[in-house]
Amino acid sequence: MKEKTNFDVIIIGGSYAGLSAAMSLGRSLREVLIVDSGLPCNRYTPHSHNFITHDGAVPGDIAAKAKSQVLEYRTVAYHQDIALSGQKINTGYQINTRSGKTFQAKKLIFATGVRDIFPAIKGFEESWGKSLIHCPYCHGYEVKGQKTAILANGERAIHVGGLVDNLTKDLTVITRGKADFSEEQWKSLERNRIRVIERDVVEVMHYNGQIKAVLFDDGTHENYDAAYAAIPFEQHCDIPVSLGCELTQAGHLKVDQFHQTNVGGIFAAGDCTSMFRSVANAVSTGNIAGAMVNHQLVQDSF
Repeated sequence: MKEKTNFDVIIIGGSYAGLSAAMSLGRSLREVLIVDSGLPCNRYTPHSHNFITHDGAVPGDIAAKAKSQVLEYRTVAYHQDIALSGQKINTGYQINTRSGKTFQAKKLIFATGVRDIFPAIKGFEESWGKSLIHCPYCHGYEVKGQKTAILANGERAIHVGGLVDNLTKDLTVITRGKADFSEEQWKSLERNRIRVIERDVVEVMHYNGQIKAVLFDDGTHENYDAAYAAIPFEQHCDIPVSLGCELTQAGHLKVDQFHQTNVGGIFAAGDCTSMFRSVANAVSTGNIAGAMVNHQLVQDSF
């Protein structure tokens, strides 16, 4: 049987947002193809939290169960591959993959997440998502009351510090260089008894991802049980921008309240569109994007 290449919708990214969008569309009998690399953004973390009914579950288990349920809908297909490029065609859009496959669809949904850019600090990546974390809502409860560092400077350090201060009183901000705080921010740190260390970090000392200490550039070290870090990111997929989709100042895909980009027929959901990097947000935005794509398909043909 010849492989199907034409669909109503192609969803690029098959983790929580993509699968959620696919379920909305599958329940409306839309012909959907999910193209997924199999490398979700949260593969570093052993447990997912703050997602009701799945609190503490293994992220891969949540995604596997979701995938099995979504693929019960006969109009939804899954193709493990990497989408390399895309172009506008008369009937919608064409997506070309690393394996040499070509698919067409009337609409696109990008649920491709973001790629964290790790600093050149030994042990950083190995600890990421375990005891070196990015989100107090996702992981903060599990390290409450512990001696904690925040690897950030300026406004970002103040933002995280305010959130984490409610979880532990043994807190240190490590600015990795000269501190960049206003007089008011310094007073806030002092008032809340948050120490500031202005030395750079050369190693996160850990055992199987569990932080033991932070080694500074002057050879000294300090013991910690956990740390938060604010690091830069980039879009995991450059196809949306190549098709004319705009980015926000922070680097996310710009979408409206219905998760449509500025390019007609292209939608986006999940981490690639929002600073709120959580399973719950990904599922919610994917659900909305799927429903809105179906609505647009209805408007196009009914």
